Amino acid sequence: MTGARKPTELLQALAEQKIVAIIRGIPEDKADATAQAMADGGIVFLEVTLNTDGALGMISRFRERYEGRMRIGAGTVLDLEQAKEAAAAGAEYIISPNFDKKVVRFGVERGIDVWPGTMTPTEIVRAYKEGASAVKVFPMGSLGVNYLKEIRAPLDHIPMIATGGVNLQNIRTVLDAGAIAVGLGGNLVDKKLVAEGKFDELRDLAQSYADEVRGVRRV
Repeated sequence: MTGARKPTELLQALAEQKIVAIIRGIPEDKADATAQAMADGGIVFLEVTLNTDGALGMISRFRERYEGRMRIGAGTVLDLEQAKEAAAAGAEYIISPNFDKKVVRFGVERGIDVWPGTMTPTEIVRAYKEGASAVKVFPMGSLGVNYLKEIRAPLDHIPMIATGGVNLQNIRTVLDAGAIAVGLGGNLVDKKLVAEGKFDELRDLAQSYADEVRGVRRV
């Protein structure tokens, strides 16, 4: 597979929404309220990482509860076995910190978008050629936005999701540098707010991010 491909329906939706909220390490008894706060704040893409206790159950629940409203995926999918578990739980997409071609091929066979973690141009091209509909450029916090600009120049046909180090202050800069979307963990899904049960504040934070990518500044 060489050159640009037609984006999948899911990727087109991601390009419009521009944010993937990442639930990682949230206590299971607070997960439902956390997801609701994200939904109420205007977040559409929600990733539950598999190294979160009860992750598969959350994915199944959220798929059923937010059908037609949110797009639920699995994160930190490290190998084929985990990819199969995520798919069985109902994940609409699979995100990894690493690139495993067996996971990508499984997604292609099952019609599930896979967005593997990549850092170097070689990894990015290889993952895309294997059939990944987009790649996750990680760790963005360490690589920096200039790195993204530089690799976008020769590889602008490959959709890239920037993950790591993105916050409310730099999200526009990262998107302007060419990322199709960003992955947001603790800067959006704030564990302190979750622990304190401040879900109204969590919803407002989500709303701030959703407004920022839509170019709406709240008064």
